[in-house]
Amino acid sequence: MTEQLDPGDLAAEAAAAPGVPPRRPARGRVRKQASGETGPDGPELREPDLPRTAKDRPKALRTGWTTGTCASAAAKAATELLVGGVPPRWVEVALPSGRRVTFAVAESVLDGDAARAVVVKDAGDDPDVTHGARLTATVRWLDGAGVALRGGSGVGTVTRPGLGLDVGGPAINPVPRQMITQAVAEVAGGRGVEVVISVPDGERMARKTTNRRLGILGGISILGTTGIVRPFSTASWRASVMQAVQVAAAQGEQTIVLCTGGRTEAGAMALLPGLPEVCFVEVGDFTGAALRTAAERGMTGVVFVGMAGKLTKLAAGVLMTHYTRSAVDTVLLGQVTTAVGGSAALAEEVGGANTARHAYELWEAAGLLRAAGDVLCARVRDVLVRFGKGALRADVAMVDFTGKTVVAATRPEWVS
Repeated sequence: MTEQLDPGDLAAEAAAAPGVPPRRPARGRVRKQASGETGPDGPELREPDLPRTAKDRPKALRTGWTTGTCASAAAKAATELLVGGVPPRWVEVALPSGRRVTFAVAESVLDGDAARAVVVKDAGDDPDVTHGARLTATVRWLDGAGVALRGGSGVGTVTRPGLGLDVGGPAINPVPRQMITQAVAEVAGGRGVEVVISVPDGERMARKTTNRRLGILGGISILGTTGIVRPFSTASWRASVMQAVQVAAAQGEQTIVLCTGGRTEAGAMALLPGLPEVCFVEVGDFTGAALRTAAERGMTGVVFVGMAGKLTKLAAGVLMTHYTRSAVDTVLLGQVTTAVGGSAALAEEVGGANTARHAYELWEAAGLLRAAGDVLCARVRDVLVRFGKGALRADVAMVDFTGKTVVAATRPEWVS
């Protein structure tokens, strides 16, 4: 790896994504709450502390690279070897933003009709079990055109719905798929290429992640939405959120728009084009910190734009949503299903869903997405107002998994 980027777009799915090690909550920090438990004013409001490993550090935190970026670099290096027969020492690939970065090729071998290359992952200062993983790509020519992407040893297989990936297919997320395809196409000259991504020791690494609980078996996931691993699960990221809110307030803005990541921020900006850019804050896990700062600085309004998973956590009263400190309460989503007239069978299925995305898909298939999403958004609004002790009026919008389309909201006119 030859270039170190400043922190870029926050990967919205990273907080709950497979491939990141689970940690035991610190004793005395989190009160276990029964699913759907509420008091007379709604769910108990909770803002768990950061995990011990995410406390302030004496120096700036270093960004790193996703498994998806490293896989794309390995795939391009292997294809260059297949095309030219010369082992590459360095390889350049494009990030989703269009910026191009260069990686060292740790190993490349031409073996008969196949070429194999390895790029070693550097996760920066993020607590990631895949740091040091040897992302390996093996490529062969295929008849025709295009790139056929497959998962090899150490890459997990999807066995349950709700992840946005085909059941039975490799756990390679959509953006890494696009990056790998683009990287290979840049050197394949229009020929068809089979690409097999593997990760030696990936199955052992996966034991330290949430993959098995999510139904990803046999290895790690190939992840990433921006190509960059940002050590966002830290006190420094919380401080940056608070600072962003302070800057908006200092410029006289009264409304802050909280977004979970880059995709939701783009959707929020399209939804609220009249607000200046300074009003939009990628809040990550730190909604509570942002709300508290907004109220302290005299702001009067908050808009939260997010996807189903973060909204479910907020609806349950959890204001710091780091994956080590909270889990998606699908039982709550089952209760929402009942509230909008869903059948008992559907409510039970939603309540036992694998992920919030799975619940979303079940609502969508039953024609209840708008109704259930509106109720979920209303519950989140109530939590935000209560946490702000009435100082902030609130609105909430739920976007689809592209971040571009509003599917439910507390304001009907926002829904696409």
